[in-house]
Amino acid sequence: MVLTTILIAGVPEHFNLPWQLGLERRAFIRAGVDLKWRTVPEGTGAMCDLLRKGEIDLAVLVTEGAVRDILNGNPSRIVSNYVDSPLTWGVYVGSKTAIQKPEDLKGVPFAISRFNSGGHLMAMSYAKSQGWALTEKDFVVVNNLKGALERMAGSETLAFLWEKATTSPWVDNGSLRCVDEYRSTWPCFMLVARNEVLEAQGDSVRRVVKVVQDQARGLMEKKSAPDMVAQRYGMSVVAAKDWCGSVRWNTTGNVDVKALQEVSRTLHALGLVDRDHSEEELKTVADAAFR
Repeated sequence: MVLTTILIAGVPEHFNLPWQLGLERRAFIRAGVDLKWRTVPEGTGAMCDLLRKGEIDLAVLVTEGAVRDILNGNPSRIVSNYVDSPLTWGVYVGSKTAIQKPEDLKGVPFAISRFNSGGHLMAMSYAKSQGWALTEKDFVVVNNLKGALERMAGSETLAFLWEKATTSPWVDNGSLRCVDEYRSTWPCFMLVARNEVLEAQGDSVRRVVKVVQDQARGLMEKKSAPDMVAQRYGMSVVAAKDWCGSVRWNTTGNVDVKALQEVSRTLHALGLVDRDHSEEELKTVADAAFR
């Protein structure tokens, strides 16, 4: 069998367990694809850059970052919802700081992995929901979760948004204090492919999507999934059970264009895209022909 090589990137988090299981079980190989996984701890902003440079073919991106970068010229398209459930962000400070409640965060700089990351965009949305605005000078780039933990280990006052389950071990060990939660209202992850790859290797991308949907479906049906997640990602079983009970991976390949319109509206309100795009316009962000 001649295999098609596909280069994909994602963050090293529990949401991407279906990809890891598919690789371990050689499910992509059986589908005729030599899938090369690249871990990118810096997140969506970094992966958008890799897509633009042609260094990867596919990426698992937070929805708001994917929509913003495609609307701003990234020659890529969304090929499928990846996770249909919304993301619950924890709002954190270092445990040595005096901050105890959301209203104490006004005027506090926010740590982000990089600009256009999910944490950057959602920090802006969170601040707006609290009644104030963040500008570029209010952000401190820390590259990744490790960088944030290092900066927040002392008495420096920084706020930080990251997915709640991922950061639970550092709340449990007392490194971070969670002062609030913020939940998006749209599907949290999308699978994005470069246009050039869709045109040249569309059938292979379809096979990749089918494999990861099968792996996700099996994982959602697996009673021992919380134990697996806890062991692999360093969470407590309680946190893993809570997360597994809330996450819904996509198993149909659909793209929720109405949700993309809500994302566009939010990004426009934050000044991150030039205008509020219509549902018809946003259909060009998702590859209808692919389905």
